Amino acid sequence: MLIDTHCHIYLEQFAEDLSEVLQRAADAGVSHIFMPAINLDSLPKMESLSHPDIEFHKMAGLHPTELNEGKFVDETALMAMCKQDEIVAVGETGLDYHWSEEFKSPQKKSLHMHCRVAKQLKKPVILHNRESTADLLDIIEDEQDGTLTGIWHCFNGSVEEGKRAIDLGLHLGIGGVLTFKNAGVDETVAQLPLDKMVLETDAPYLSPEPNRGTRNEPAFVKDTAQKLSKVMEKPIKEIENITSQNAFSLFKQSFA
Repeated sequence: MLIDTHCHIYLEQFAEDLSEVLQRAADAGVSHIFMPAINLDSLPKMESLSHPDIEFHKMAGLHPTELNEGKFVDETALMAMCKQDEIVAVGETGLDYHWSEEFKSPQKKSLHMHCRVAKQLKKPVILHNRESTADLLDIIEDEQDGTLTGIWHCFNGSVEEGKRAIDLGLHLGIGGVLTFKNAGVDETVAQLPLDKMVLETDAPYLSPEPNRGTRNEPAFVKDTAQKLSKVMEKPIKEIENITSQNAFSLFKQSFA
């Protein structure tokens, strides 16, 4: 069993061959796909997804770069969306200073808001982080009251940052970057606890080797799992089982 804990399978990049993509995922052993929202338009796009061998799980939130484009969601509306039983997590939210640092303030306010909603609903928060690690972890520390859980999506930090995130109650989302040569993520991940890791693709982005540079898809989570098996020096089945158990525990889902 493989779990893709972060996949934008509802985006237009999959419109032309969605059924084939989902069948490849099922053939690779992917049984659950967790879908973070990008904005308020994401949820309707998730409705039509189906496959007999895959369960789909929805999240609600506003990606930080959406704020750069003038999009906004207030706390009441976010709470109303996230309190629905079918919504398993809040996000994705977070900070992104790569494109611009002009919007730091609204991004921070939005992250605080998403954390408040997550805590009240007792659902994990899904964190995007690009060139903003210190501020992101500081906000999580500020918001942590013993009830906040979540995932540092696309983890590529240092050992010290990874340990701090875990101490703050977060899991680490391990994706395609783990397989990139010279990225150094594999050496870092090897020094961190497997019981705090979940697998993800971030499809259609960040394809792992050997498909780097092409459209990512949920089947490719198998490539990341195989790399993690080598990094952690554990059998692939053990990697699959532990990361799947971690995901189900975090999202409070039970094994079918």
